[in-house]
Amino acid sequence: MLFPLASVRFFSMRLALLFLSFAPALLQAQTPPDLERERADFSSWMASALNSPLATRAVVPVGAGVRIGPENSDVPFPGIDARVTEQRGTLTLRIAGSDRTLPRYRPVTSGELTVMALGEPGRTLLVVYGGSRRSKTPFYYPYNNAAVYVGAIQPTAHTAVRVLTLEGMEVEATEAGTVSVPDGAGSIRLRVYRIPEAGTEESELMIFFRDGTSDKGSYPAGRFVTLLPLPDGRYRLDLNRARNPFCAYNSVYPCPAPWPGNTFATAIEAGERYQRSTGQE
Repeated sequence: MLFPLASVRFFSMRLALLFLSFAPALLQAQTPPDLERERADFSSWMASALNSPLATRAVVPVGAGVRIGPENSDVPFPGIDARVTEQRGTLTLRIAGSDRTLPRYRPVTSGELTVMALGEPGRTLLVVYGGSRRSKTPFYYPYNNAAVYVGAIQPTAHTAVRVLTLEGMEVEATEAGTVSVPDGAGSIRLRVYRIPEAGTEESELMIFFRDGTSDKGSYPAGRFVTLLPLPDGRYRLDLNRARNPFCAYNSVYPCPAPWPGNTFATAIEAGERYQRSTGQE
């Protein structure tokens, strides 16, 4: 049974583990202003940032080194002749006959070329940006009140697991627990991972899920959504904030594999949509 926002509460030990919808079922909701701003900022960043996934030319492991330039290079890039190497965790960019240290998680630009190193030493990914920019705009389902839930996380063993983030970077995440939300006539228990934020000591509680819209309106591989903490120790799960991984915008990014068990039987018509573009996937 679902309750409106004003009366959401847990009334038994069993339901204390469920996420309960608090949306008025008969009203068409307006997209909250903060989400409108977040989406507008994201669209602006996608369209103009040097390190936008729409401007990405390649995502490659550094390994023994990556050459960027002539046609036979690891990353062909007309007019560029550069090389990135890693030694004992230190990255070096050689371009125009000079060397410079390449920091992690920060884009470095030289002329038309922008590069950024992601990941830990020995597992470094080099993202190469520049040249023609793809044209693809994020778009969304109408805001859906019934896709917002609030509740507690049921703890599980804090198992470490390597997963891909929405940026396609491999990280060591920790299983934080599970949440149970309505799924048609029943419910589904969703696995929650604590994902470290690149280049910081911070982390986010995230869910990567698939549902009945996957490959039928939303991205086939699935979508990411972040759990938002509430003052009383519970969490808000707003599937209207679900986002596509970067591989939805550019096929050079590796795509995350679906997380075990995180597949809704029903269609979640909320959050970011996906439209396949001929020649871009």
